[in-house]
Amino acid sequence: MKQYKRILAILLAGAMTFSLAACGSNEKTESNSNEDKVAIDDDGYIVKATNADAKSKDNDLVIAIEGTISSMDPANIPDTNAISATRGCYESLVKFDENQQVVGLLAEDFEVSEDSMVYTFHLREGVKFHDGTDFNAAAVKANYDRVLDKNNNLRMRRTYVKTESDGTEIFRVASVETPDDYTVVFTLSEPWSPFLNRLTQFAIISPAALEQYGNNIMNNPVGTGPFVCTEWSEGDQTSFERFDGYWGEQPGVDTVVIKEVPEAGTRTAMLQTGEADFVYPTASDQIQAIQEADDVNIMATDSNIFRYVTLNANLPELSDVRVRQAMNYAIDKDAYNTLMYSGYGKEATSCVPDSIPGYEEQEAYAYNIEKAKELLKEAGYEDGFSLTLWGDNITQEIKGMTFVKQQLEQIGIQVEVVPMEPATLTDKIYVEPEETELNMWYVNWSASDFTMDGSLRSILYSQMAPPVSANTAYYNNEEVDALLDAGLKTANLEEQAEIYSKAQQQIWEDAPWLFLGNDCIIYSQKAYLSGVTISPDGAFDFTKATLEQ
Repeated sequence: MKQYKRILAILLAGAMTFSLAACGSNEKTESNSNEDKVAIDDDGYIVKATNADAKSKDNDLVIAIEGTISSMDPANIPDTNAISATRGCYESLVKFDENQQVVGLLAEDFEVSEDSMVYTFHLREGVKFHDGTDFNAAAVKANYDRVLDKNNNLRMRRTYVKTESDGTEIFRVASVETPDDYTVVFTLSEPWSPFLNRLTQFAIISPAALEQYGNNIMNNPVGTGPFVCTEWSEGDQTSFERFDGYWGEQPGVDTVVIKEVPEAGTRTAMLQTGEADFVYPTASDQIQAIQEADDVNIMATDSNIFRYVTLNANLPELSDVRVRQAMNYAIDKDAYNTLMYSGYGKEATSCVPDSIPGYEEQEAYAYNIEKAKELLKEAGYEDGFSLTLWGDNITQEIKGMTFVKQQLEQIGIQVEVVPMEPATLTDKIYVEPEETELNMWYVNWSASDFTMDGSLRSILYSQMAPPVSANTAYYNNEEVDALLDAGLKTANLEEQAEIYSKAQQQIWEDAPWLFLGNDCIIYSQKAYLSGVTISPDGAFDFTKATLEQ
C-alpha cells in the first residue's frame, strides 16, 4: 500500500436522501429562470435510462468522485469522501438506518438509562477483523482509549473532550467498562444529547493492527467491514477487495475502485465510455451531455450541504457587523443557485440547512445593492477595500468564487480569487490565529450526526478556531457559546428548540459568513448498477452495490 503523510483536507461536504421533491423549485422567478432545467420525478430521476438491457462487462465497481480521500484512519478524517471510503472497510457500534434512526450494527442492541447517562451495548459475537482477530468489548475500549490519548492528536478526540476557557479538559465519557467480552458500558460525566449520534462515526479498528502500525493505521486499514482496503493513494485512487470472512451479507461486487477526478467533464466522459459506473457529484451543466447516453440514470437527492464563505472577523475591515451584513445583501442568491446548480438548489434561510432538526427560518438577506452600499458607508467603507478569497482549485469551486468576487465588486469590495490544491489550502488555514493570512474561505459543511450541535460547534464555537477546528470566521460570541453548551445538556426537544432558535437568530444577525445556499445533490450511474446510495451524512455507500451482468 502506498504511504502518504497528508491527513487533512477539509472541504467538508455532505448529501442527504430526503424528500426528493424539495430539490429546488421548478417555478420560474424573475431572477431565477432556467429554460433547460429538467424536472425531477417522484422517484428522484432527472433522466431515466431507456436501455433496460444494459449489462456490466465485469463485477468490478468504479466510482469517480470530485474531491479527495484525505485519510483511511476513521478517527482522523474531516471530510465525507474519507467517511465514504472508510465505511467500506470499517464499522461502528451503531448506524443510521434509512429513516435516520440510530440502530445497531456491531452492537446487536443497546439500552439507555432513564437519566440518559449510561449506555449499554450488547455486541455481536463471531465477528472477525480482516486480520483474523476477534471483535469484542476489549477492541471497543482499545479504540476509545486511543482516541482519548492526547499524544495521538486525533481529530475525533475533540468530539469526546470539552475544553473550558481556562484550558481545563472535561471528558464527556466518565468511564468505559467491559463487564464481559460482549458488553460495553459507557457512563457519561454529564448529560450529552448527541452521544448516540456521534457513535455512528466511531469506527472500530483491529487492536492488533493498532499495536503493529500505531497512527500509521491510515496506510494499513484493518476493520470488520465487507471490504478490505488494498490501496490508498491520495490524489489518485482507493481500492478495495471483497472480504470473504465478513460476518454479514457478502458484498455483491468483487472489487471497488474510487477514482479522484476533479474535472466534471472528465467524470462525464468516464461514465459515457463505461470507465466509471458511478459519478458523484454530477455537475448540473453536465446533464444535457449525459442524458444522450441511453444506459445512464441521472438522480437527484436533497442534501444538508451548506454553502458559505467565512469572513475573518479579526480583520479590521470585517470586524464591523454592518460590513458583513452589507456583503450578504450584495449576493444575489437566486443567481448563485441558477449559475451553480441550474436551479437545483435552495437559498440559505438560516445558518443551518432546513433538514437539520431544530432549523428555524430567518429573515432573508434579500439582494439589495443600495442597502449594502448604505451599510458600508455607515461603517466608514464607502470607497470599499480589498480582500482575498481562498478555495479549492476544483472547477465548480472556482466558478462559485468568481461569482462571489463579481457580486462584491458591485459595492466596491475588490476580491482576488486564490484557488489552491486542497492540501496546500489546509496547510495555510490550520495555523495559529496570529499567523493566518486568511481573509475569506469559500467552503461547505454538512453535519454527519444530523444534530444542531454538529452543524454549528466545529465551525462557529469560539474555541474551535484554527488550528483546533474550522471556525475560520474566528467568530466569538459568548451568548452563542453558552447556547451551544446548553443545547448539549438537555434531551428535552422543546428546550433544545428554544435554545437553538436563539443561537440561529444571533448567528444570522452577526453574519460571520456569506450565507449562500444548500445543494441538491445530483449523481449519475449506469443503468446496470444498483445499491449505491448517497446517505444523509454526505457519504456515498457502496457496500450493497450490485452490477447486473
